[in-house]
Amino acid sequence: MAYTSINSPTDYFNTKLWTGDGNTTQAITGVNFQPDLVWEKGRSLVSGNLFFDAIRGANVALVANNSNAEVSVSGYINSFDSDGFTVGNDGAVNGSGDTYVAWNWLASNTTASNTDGSITSTVSANTTSGFSIVSYTGTGSNATVGHGLGAVPKVIIIKDRTTAYGWSVYHAGVGNTAYLRLDKTDATTTDSTFWQNTTPTSSVFSIGTSVLNNTNTDNHIAYCFAEKKGYSKFGSYTGNGSTNGPMVYTGFKPAFLIVKRYDSTNNWYMYNNKVNPFNETNRPLKADTSEDEATIFGGNELDFLSNGFKLKDTINGANGSGASYIYMAFAESPFTTSTGVPTTAR
Repeated sequence: MAYTSINSPTDYFNTKLWTGDGNTTQAITGVNFQPDLVWEKGRSLVSGNLFFDAIRGANVALVANNSNAEVSVSGYINSFDSDGFTVGNDGAVNGSGDTYVAWNWLASNTTASNTDGSITSTVSANTTSGFSIVSYTGTGSNATVGHGLGAVPKVIIIKDRTTAYGWSVYHAGVGNTAYLRLDKTDATTTDSTFWQNTTPTSSVFSIGTSVLNNTNTDNHIAYCFAEKKGYSKFGSYTGNGSTNGPMVYTGFKPAFLIVKRYDSTNNWYMYNNKVNPFNETNRPLKADTSEDEATIFGGNELDFLSNGFKLKDTINGANGSGASYIYMAFAESPFTTSTGVPTTAR
């Protein structure tokens, strides 16, 4: 039997919680690595879903819940450090007594030029964990972009950095003839030209003529995720509208889960294992809004299991009867390690 080679998922992805102290700076440690991507959100306050990455640089923010171009900001993420990152004194990241969460991914801590596609890209890639950050300049014409993973990405999240165009998402569960918007609650938009009706390969992804992912002369950033056994899973499921909802097998105990209904309008719900260290997992945030955790709080929505997650509520955003959903999941621990040791549920 083949087992995962990633016995410690927290070497590549980790969720970090902290409380603001209102000081000029605060070092956020315990991430276990120097992150290349930090997705940060205030929990106790209304604040944006902020993306910071090592290619664009610390204190250069993109906001997932709006279409704004990137902006250089002070007092947010001052630096990416060997065991986390340092925040400044802005209330979005370090207000006194406020609570925050950040989801952190390791790429390569370096960048390289990639000429696999028709557009030359700058890439920071981790082929072990299946994650890369890709920066490229659009052409406005059909093109391909190298992603550096050496494996087929199942999820690609793209944002125009230069102009206020929205976010676009490729998900294998939806396919190559449609896309989703991370900044909106919209259902899938069918457009066979968006990804050129072409599934990504182990070396490149295809883009068409949309301003969302290929504005001529504009800079774009892409976050690419390939599936790795025991560490990440990107799939789909159908809801049943019951408190005895579907069990979705991932092959690991989830640490971070994003769920989106794609056949109808609904939010991007985000659950993590640090806010709810024990089941039920019922305090989500939303990628497409600035709402705080208390505003979103609903019912006993799902359980994180040793090998997947189980829906336990009739909430339309995660388990509507007959509704179609896609998900992104990252592991706390694999169901079975490379030594054959099983993982227990929470």
